[in-house]
Amino acid sequence: MKKFNFRKVLDGLTASSPGGSSGGGSGGGSGAGGGSVHPGGTAGAAGTPRDEIQETLTSDYFQICKTVRHGFPYLPTALAFDPVQKVLAIGTRTGAIRILGRPGVDCYCQHESGAAVLQLQFLINEGALVSASADDALHLWNLRQKRPAILHSLKFNRERITYCHLPFQSKWLYVGTERGNTHIVNIESFILSGYVIMWNKAIELSTKTHPGPVVHLSDSPRDEGKLLIGYENGTVVLWDLRSKRADLRAYYDEAIHSVAWHHEGKQFMCSHSDGSLTLWNLKSPNRPFQTTIPHGKIQRDGKKPESCKPILKVEYKTCKNSEPFVIFSGGLSYDKACRRPSLTIMHGKAITVLEMDHPIVDFLTFCETPYPNEFQEPYAVVVLLEKDLIVVDLTQSNFPIFENPYPIDIHESPVTCTEYFADCPPDLIPVLYSVGAKHKKQGYSNKEWPISGGAWNLGAQTYPEIIITGHADGSVKFWDASAITLQMLYKLKTSKVFEKQKLGEGKATAEIVEEDPFAVQMMYWCPESRIFCVAGVSAYVVVYRFSKHEVNTEIASLEVRLQYEVEDIITPEPEIIPAFPDASSQLPSLKSLSGSTNTVACEGTMKDSIPCLSVKTRPVRMPPGYQADLVIQLVWVDGEPPQQITSLAVNSAYGLVAFGNCNGLAVVDFMQKTVLLSMGTLDLYGSSDPYQRQPRSPRKSKQFAADNFCMRGLSNFYPDLTKRIRTSYQSLTELSDSPVSLELERCKSPTSDHVNGHCTSPTSQSCSSGKRLSSADVSKANRRGPGRPPFRKAQSAACMEISLPVTTEENRENSFSRSRSSSVSSIDRDSKEAITALYFMESFARKNDSAVSPCLWVGTGLGMVLILSLNLPASDDLRQSEPVMVSPSGTVLTLKGAVLTFACLDCMGTLTHPPYEVWRDPHSADDGEKTRKRKLVMHSPSSSQDLGDHQFAVICSEKQAKVFSLPSQTCLYVHNITETSFLLRADVVTLCNSVCLACFCANGHIMTLSLPSLRPLLDINYLPVTDMRIARTFCFTNEGQALYLSSPTEIQRLTYSQEMCDNLQDMLGDLFTPVETPEAQNRGFLKGLFGGSGQAFDREELFGEATAGKASRSLAQHIPGSGGIEGVRGAAGGVIGDLTRARIALDERGQKLGELDERTASMMASAEAFSKHAHEVMLKYKDKKWYQF
Repeated sequence: MKKFNFRKVLDGLTASSPGGSSGGGSGGGSGAGGGSVHPGGTAGAAGTPRDEIQETLTSDYFQICKTVRHGFPYLPTALAFDPVQKVLAIGTRTGAIRILGRPGVDCYCQHESGAAVLQLQFLINEGALVSASADDALHLWNLRQKRPAILHSLKFNRERITYCHLPFQSKWLYVGTERGNTHIVNIESFILSGYVIMWNKAIELSTKTHPGPVVHLSDSPRDEGKLLIGYENGTVVLWDLRSKRADLRAYYDEAIHSVAWHHEGKQFMCSHSDGSLTLWNLKSPNRPFQTTIPHGKIQRDGKKPESCKPILKVEYKTCKNSEPFVIFSGGLSYDKACRRPSLTIMHGKAITVLEMDHPIVDFLTFCETPYPNEFQEPYAVVVLLEKDLIVVDLTQSNFPIFENPYPIDIHESPVTCTEYFADCPPDLIPVLYSVGAKHKKQGYSNKEWPISGGAWNLGAQTYPEIIITGHADGSVKFWDASAITLQMLYKLKTSKVFEKQKLGEGKATAEIVEEDPFAVQMMYWCPESRIFCVAGVSAYVVVYRFSKHEVNTEIASLEVRLQYEVEDIITPEPEIIPAFPDASSQLPSLKSLSGSTNTVACEGTMKDSIPCLSVKTRPVRMPPGYQADLVIQLVWVDGEPPQQITSLAVNSAYGLVAFGNCNGLAVVDFMQKTVLLSMGTLDLYGSSDPYQRQPRSPRKSKQFAADNFCMRGLSNFYPDLTKRIRTSYQSLTELSDSPVSLELERCKSPTSDHVNGHCTSPTSQSCSSGKRLSSADVSKANRRGPGRPPFRKAQSAACMEISLPVTTEENRENSFSRSRSSSVSSIDRDSKEAITALYFMESFARKNDSAVSPCLWVGTGLGMVLILSLNLPASDDLRQSEPVMVSPSGTVLTLKGAVLTFACLDCMGTLTHPPYEVWRDPHSADDGEKTRKRKLVMHSPSSSQDLGDHQFAVICSEKQAKVFSLPSQTCLYVHNITETSFLLRADVVTLCNSVCLACFCANGHIMTLSLPSLRPLLDINYLPVTDMRIARTFCFTNEGQALYLSSPTEIQRLTYSQEMCDNLQDMLGDLFTPVETPEAQNRGFLKGLFGGSGQAFDREELFGEATAGKASRSLAQHIPGSGGIEGVRGAAGGVIGDLTRARIALDERGQKLGELDERTASMMASAEAFSKHAHEVMLKYKDKKWYQF
């Protein structure tokens, strides 16, 4: 391939571009950057580097599909278990079904209607599942494929489904309705039988009231021809299916919630609304054989025990060698209002109450046999709670719980942020697991996890993946996410570096958050150096180092004063501000927190130079793992609370951490524990500020800032969508002196949000603050010096509430739209310019640089990009003693919209990673010279003059992406990503040994752009942003992977890689594996002779069309499912897909032949009946004369 000198080409581009002004290096860079925008989104001059860099990615490499969902099913409603296959199914209020087996077998499927799942029933050992939903539809799911699909649906039109029951090894499903009727459905054809048990036939004719909905259906273990029907009002009917009449009726004066059989079929137990259990004998149905109120107080005068809370469900399980188990939920006494939800286990005379952390939704008992007429031998109970799933071991007297292998505790504290790392160093997962395993809880059952069905094997994708979740209580969890599984590795509690607030102090502190003051707001992790950094909601940053050794040490802490001020005096000439103001203004003396007793800024002593939280001053024991190295806190300034952190970056090679908010930027040396830079955003520009800053008038009152608009905690992030979604982020753009007008403006236009860790501020070019001026024409406002009194300070944080209705698509769009026509004055519009993106890199800081040097790239909410030069000591020996210098370079680049992300490509288009320090244990016992010397990996470009003299800077804002050539600072490519919406997340990622820019837009589009030419490769409207949760947690990573929080309790992973979509079928677990159904126990001769006629019952003969006739067509409508050929064609690939398609085709052919056979038989039967009837008529009138008719 022919090589040529890029510098000459770029110089030619610069000369031909219309924006090359003479305003110095920064002005020229800015002008060139803004001027070389060509139609079609690229710089179209001949000889651009596109000819040199061969981009390998095309649109064929991209395809979007969901891969797997982790976490606890949100708002669960139903539970089912297959005792032979040993898989568990959970239904939810949103119409989702999660099917769980052995670890790795976890499947998510969704009803299209979104209706709540009422009940689930497995076809035991058949690889199928029946679901009943709140829209009165029954669905048959095929579980013999890796992605379950619906084979049939039956929609009831005139009656509401309340209960379903499918007997073991039967193809007839009993369906109870709200009207009290019982219908029967053929599972194979999903057609309603003509056999109906009407409520008025089931109850006695003398009964004057309706018995209520059907709440229970079950066939007798002794005789399958007898169906037990429980009605809500307390009536129980044993219906003889053959003779179509009631065998017995039992009445009780309390409502029934559930019924359970004894395995011999001679007794059954009912649970009632008064907390009682009644035991009934079939021989004497007039009154209960036994009545107990397990948790009721016995009255002294011999009266009936007082009633308790309803017993919502009871199970009655027998054992061969011990007393039966009676297990029920609810039934506690009313006088114990503070008692937690409980599960009661009665075994003989022993009563054990297991208190739960959350309300019980449902529970099931696991038994050794699937046959209802054998000793059940229960061995475990699975309890589905509103926010947890536990399994209790019944084989041990103390009833321990099993250790849950599923990642269902993601939501232990609400998730506030996420990060995703694919293809990270392979040694990290075992190292994190080794330090996390030491914190395992004790006291679990020593038996194997009983939900062990399905099959899962490690797919072809073997690179390590790690997901990090930050939580509202300050905890951070590291998860092993390799091969589409999820397992927790390590948990870090960031709140342990701070003192706990004493209850007696009340509000008399400097805290700016009412609840969850330790909530994690942003995270930054360098996997190679194992440096981890957390920004909290209370305006602090904690730097962590990883060590395998326990240490007892004090926590170093720093305080930073970040202030933004513009006065009401305009000087005729720009005032030159030194790069580093007086150190005394940056590092104020520490004042004791306990001395601050005021709660409102305008009352009592004005808060100044005090942090929001108090760092522990005594030595702290730090276990192996991540140990706090430095805590940096922003402090109150003249009664103004510190603003929350909006951007964060760390570099281990430089030993620096940088963070910014809407006031300015701070850079801290965490090796020397010193503040290097604490500067307002305007001061970073020097004389290069392209925006006209208007004067501000003194504020009349500060009181509303503290009284009316205090920040709210992050645990309120994720309530139901019908409620308001609160965020604790401050309003960055719509500030006003009047609380009323502020509230009105917020109602008009929800622009003051803070999405996904980046401040979003107005960037429209039409508003006065967006007027672009050359640096020579900018009139600078006089800024406050160290000793001058303040005239005007930025408004305090105003919390933002956005209402997100989900009724229509239009509302969804509007909730994230950004009106530029708000009447907020331009003075308030440009009041703050937040730091939204930071990036450490070896780069060209200035236009005339000949070599790369350490730099910090800074992006702001107004689309400005600044480069700060970092002057580091020449040798590693001097790093601990010599100061690091940070100075603005004068370079300013511009984009539309708030800057989201940076990346750097070398001259061949390869992604250049920032330099890092190779990890070494800071507390290693070996203190030799080799271990103390830092080993740095700089990733410097080639020294060749032709190849190494320039690089590409990729910058993406919420509106557009640009690629600049450095050091000439020429804008080579620009792509306007969206005009009507804005990006929530953008990441430069690697895919198939190449690199691209992945973007997620607020209008739901997921896009990828090639690099460096910014050609669109993918643009799919995939994920409507119906919730701030999606916006805050969406993130991309390498190898075509992405994730977001789909509900408060679940992480949804997806891929945008065509290769992974193709291989996904092989990576998913099998839900169905061939297992022999256990044989029924041999029944004795006498028992078989006198124990009932259960085996002789033929349901087909009784419920079939030939005998029962057809059901009314208006009663229910049959809907064919998508689980046939079409459903498999898209999901399956390779030989497995072919086999599946062939099997389903065979099943469909067999089904059609069966239907044809049934129709033929029906026609023959009707023909015989007609022939017989005609013959009878002929005989009747054979011998009659014509006049006798």
